[in-house]
Amino acid sequence: MENTIEVNRLERIFGQNRAVDGMTFHVKQGEVFGLLGPNGAGKTTTVRLLNGILPPSGGTARVFGLDPSINGQRIREHTGVLTETPALYERLSARENLEFFGALAGIPVKKLPQRVLDILSFFGLQDRLNDKVETYSKGMKQRLALARALIHEPPLLFLDEPTSGLDPEAAQHVNELIAGLSQRSGQTIVLATHNLLEAQRLCDRVAVMNKGRILAMGSLNELTRKLWPVTWVDITFWETPAETVTGSLKAQRGVMQITGQGEVLQVQVESKDVIPQVVQHLAGRGVSILKVNPRDYTLEDIYFALQAGEK
Repeated sequence: MENTIEVNRLERIFGQNRAVDGMTFHVKQGEVFGLLGPNGAGKTTTVRLLNGILPPSGGTARVFGLDPSINGQRIREHTGVLTETPALYERLSARENLEFFGALAGIPVKKLPQRVLDILSFFGLQDRLNDKVETYSKGMKQRLALARALIHEPPLLFLDEPTSGLDPEAAQHVNELIAGLSQRSGQTIVLATHNLLEAQRLCDRVAVMNKGRILAMGSLNELTRKLWPVTWVDITFWETPAETVTGSLKAQRGVMQITGQGEVLQVQVESKDVIPQVVQHLAGRGVSILKVNPRDYTLEDIYFALQAGEK
């Protein structure tokens, strides 16, 4: 799979502030890639660098194989950007907004009206297409801003806090739309967000950032293995297993330690790959197992573990 974005030791310095400090990462074609970090981590600056809005202070970036600092306009013709605050003309209608931005994006005049109607219908705004944007709710404005970013069908989409300030129902709707774009259309999406649950649901991989640097990068499973190389699994039995059973389990390859008593044991294993062997061994000893619960870590667990290491 080709890389849509390639970044190597990218830097951006404002005075004494290193907003982006030697970042290196890539984004594969068709994946949803998350940039996670607190305010000031460098997420928005990174998005601006990749779109050629800001020149780098050092390092290199390539988007579609092009240098954003030289070919920014060409790159922006094939990207869509949704900022945290929807950039819309409040006194224009939804239709007028999209016709204006679509014309700027170079959509042919003959195709533009139908394209506007299609995308407004896709975002559920067709019944309000002639109403001024100033009459829209925040959730509707966010959907319209996403429609504006997609009006020219860009293969690469940058989303900066796409659900910021939305109520839960509106946020869920926007997330469903984002997931659909990647799954149905194969678009590459870079998602900059504070919302860790949102990122866990949507992203294939994430880069956890702080002060312009990447602390760790990978999928949820990859980051979990890096931070917690061993795994705990809670096993609940129908009745207390005999000591001979627990003794034989301790001798199994990959089993590191066993704690607990009665009907519930906590078993530490080298990796999740060992768990089926543990279950098979216990079943072979005639033990009745009610539940096997490997302890899973969330993106929130990973994020705060990494950020705690920076303090």
